Amino acid sequence: MVLPVTLCGSLSRLASPLGRSMHEAGYRALALAFTYVPFEVADLPAAIAGMRALGIRGLGVSQPYKQAVMPLLDELDPIAARIGAVNTIVNTAGRLVGHNTDWVGAVRALEEARPLEGARTLLVGAGGAARAIAFGLRERGAELTIANRDAARAAALAVDTGGRGARLDETARAGDYDVVVHATVLGQADTSPESPVPEGALRPGQVVMDIVYKPVRTRLFEAARQRGATAIHGGRMLLHQAAAQFELYTGHRAPLDAMDAELTRMTQP
Repeated sequence: MVLPVTLCGSLSRLASPLGRSMHEAGYRALALAFTYVPFEVADLPAAIAGMRALGIRGLGVSQPYKQAVMPLLDELDPIAARIGAVNTIVNTAGRLVGHNTDWVGAVRALEEARPLEGARTLLVGAGGAARAIAFGLRERGAELTIANRDAARAAALAVDTGGRGARLDETARAGDYDVVVHATVLGQADTSPESPVPEGALRPGQVVMDIVYKPVRTRLFEAARQRGATAIHGGRMLLHQAAAQFELYTGHRAPLDAMDAELTRMTQP
């Protein structure tokens, strides 16, 4: 007898094999009849209609859709509603509920390197991913400054999260911070490879995380390593947010060791 296969996947402008590899490593570890497909999407409403029509169990949501997808759903998890962004959709009998696991992924990735309580933190960006990260940082008691090209958006997010807003030129003082998190699309394969954080502003002893994972080794990640900082690539955040997604989709505890081993295999130089 052939068991039915449950379909999960992701919606993004630029598909990546990394999320798929980690999810499917988890399915194999637990012998679950699930599969995962990353979809490149240009028409978001049609993609959500397709999720309903095809009975897709779960979809991850990447930029630039994390806020645009919200009015297309039936319900928001309270934390996703509080953050104001969705990176995970769960389909239960045709009812689509939006969740946010980005904040969990970011916090866990950073806490692998250092505690966040009281950490002076510079967050670069004010979009959907940045909103989740700002929420997580404040939940963990970090001091937060948000810098963005659009200073008004930084100020608005700072009001929502209890941080301080700043212009993008705050990145020139990145060395004043214990933790620097880059949460824009700059450095992604389909955008400019440049980093908004000047290499000379980084210093030894601080933690620098670039959430971009397409590619994993961005200019900012490599610059942080060369300057003696603890550099965290976007795959670490992706791993931990994917583990939280896995549990929402399957109802099983994520086999983190198997998923982490696959991340390591996929991101080796």
